[in-house]
Amino acid sequence: MNKLKIGVLREEKSPPDKRVPLTPLICAELIRKYPHIEIYVQPSNIRCYEDAEYTAFGVPLKEDLSDCDILMGVKEVPTNLLIPNKKYFFFSHTIKKQPHNQKLMKALIEKKIQMIDYETLTDKNHNRIIGFGRYAGIVGAYNAILGYGKKYDLFILKPANLCRDRAEMEEELKRAKLPNIKIALTGGGRVANGAIETLSALRIRKVTPEEFLMAQFREPVYCQLNPRDYVERENDHNFDLQDFFKHPEHFKSTFAPYTKAADIYISSHYWDPRSPKMFELQDMKASDFKVSVIADITCDINGSVPTTIRASSIDKPFYGYNIKEDKEDLPFNKDTVCIMAVDNLPCELPRDASDDFGKDLMERVLPSIINLDKEGIIERATICSNGELSKNFNYLKDYIK
Repeated sequence: MNKLKIGVLREEKSPPDKRVPLTPLICAELIRKYPHIEIYVQPSNIRCYEDAEYTAFGVPLKEDLSDCDILMGVKEVPTNLLIPNKKYFFFSHTIKKQPHNQKLMKALIEKKIQMIDYETLTDKNHNRIIGFGRYAGIVGAYNAILGYGKKYDLFILKPANLCRDRAEMEEELKRAKLPNIKIALTGGGRVANGAIETLSALRIRKVTPEEFLMAQFREPVYCQLNPRDYVERENDHNFDLQDFFKHPEHFKSTFAPYTKAADIYISSHYWDPRSPKMFELQDMKASDFKVSVIADITCDINGSVPTTIRASSIDKPFYGYNIKEDKEDLPFNKDTVCIMAVDNLPCELPRDASDDFGKDLMERVLPSIINLDKEGIIERATICSNGELSKNFNYLKDYIK
């Protein structure tokens, strides 16, 4: 059997990303499990795993990866560094026709690269099989608690990105002494489940939406809301989830009662631009609007959460939305709602996030590469190859022109 050479790319995008697709331990496990695989790692002084950690596991460093069959990174590869006629795996951020990556998409076509975007890797039922969403939820919920404590001078937590790993972050959580607040959480996927992991680490009790709205508690509680809880068809109270997925523009938001009960809102649901916003800016002027901290993990600018007017950063995760003046303000002022809208949350715990991602890559994706893609996972995820768009991505034709 011919050797399969895999190259782990150095992250070159600015600002730098510390995550890796394959950790040193996972590289070693792959080499042990598949003797015909060779893995090489480009040296880097920014990634969360040092070069010495790779060499300690017997993974060689190599600057020139041009003889590798597969090249794996995390963020977009600069166009001038793309090697023609190779197979690449990374988050290309092109499938929604993102304007800032139009040149990248054109370069992938021109250089006859086979582009497999992690975001497009799905099972036969078209469910995503890999991603960093879980850690976006874990860190996003942590930031929500951190922001609430800071806004009301209740406690001070170390930012997640200053913690060595998740274990240290959860030690920090023990400092959080929350009053009997209510937390509303929207979503039911990887991101939401990650957020629930953090809330569970705090031993915050889960209650039903009905209890959340109607009852008072002597302890902090949260409720998880699914689409049937926060949207409905105009003049029709019968909810059909598939109908909502197909025609979200026919629905209106019913989230308003939760804005009158919740102290913290954690947004971790997928939002279609055709869907209604969770609430409107004018709704915030109501005297009974109660939410004072919003953690918008999905971070759709001017999307489902209208106060997300820009993305925030890991170094400065919070900004305020001034309700009276309808403008950005300092995050912890009296008349502002504290907004957390960091768009690269998994980077705050890069070692844990990389380990979680790499395990999924090893267990759910690499077997398809090795076993000639019998389930069609790689074929479905290929955006382009040999200078042409794949059938599933023909809709990008106008994008590359």
